[in-house]
Amino acid sequence: MSVYLEKVDRELGRWKQKTFRSSSMPAQVSKRWQNKLNDKIPDKIHSVVTESVKQMVRATLASSDYLSNQERVVDQSLEERESLLDKRIEMYKRTAAVEGAGTGFGGILLGIADFPLLLNIKMRFLFEAAKIYGYDSDKMEERLFLLHVFQLAFSKETKKKEVFDNVTNWEETKKAWTEEHDLNEVDWKAFQLEYRDFIDLPKTLQLIPGFGAIVGATANYHYLDLLAYHTKNSYRHRLLKQ
Repeated sequence: MSVYLEKVDRELGRWKQKTFRSSSMPAQVSKRWQNKLNDKIPDKIHSVVTESVKQMVRATLASSDYLSNQERVVDQSLEERESLLDKRIEMYKRTAAVEGAGTGFGGILLGIADFPLLLNIKMRFLFEAAKIYGYDSDKMEERLFLLHVFQLAFSKETKKKEVFDNVTNWEETKKAWTEEHDLNEVDWKAFQLEYRDFIDLPKTLQLIPGFGAIVGATANYHYLDLLAYHTKNSYRHRLLKQ
């Protein structure tokens, strides 16, 4: 095993440990506070998040909205692929931060607009990552994998373990899905709630004019970093398992 693959193997081990680790006491307290805050967030914001996630899923499975100019990478080593990916990660994190700062500066109207814009950035990154690791994002099974990776990055602790098993056993997981799967059967509310639990507090603060610019830039940068972390390790695991 090469030095780089040994490094990857260690990082995959830490990825699993981190995913299955129980929440710390401060995190649990923060979560209880966040749950109380949920009831105070205007319904309009919840509606925007729900509809944004719903449209994101539909676009991922049924359209070409997120296709990029990135060519599918073939005949390159894992190290070469990840060198390219790391550059794209930094670009996308900066893009998300700039977008968050711009919408956060404008207060509630632009702050609400940030939800679909940030989702768009996240999904474009996922589609590019798939191609960098050599997978064809035109295929339905690859688009389903992207949604599972997204869910892994932005799920609560109990759900995260279930999704982790789905991602790391993808060959078995994808057999449960077909291209004829009825999108109306998807539990939009559950999917939205998992995502919303990650963004409630910072995104609410982002609606404060001026101050929201700082929160928006920081939060968006963090969310892209979190998504990139799970994306890289999900594809590493899948590629090496194959």
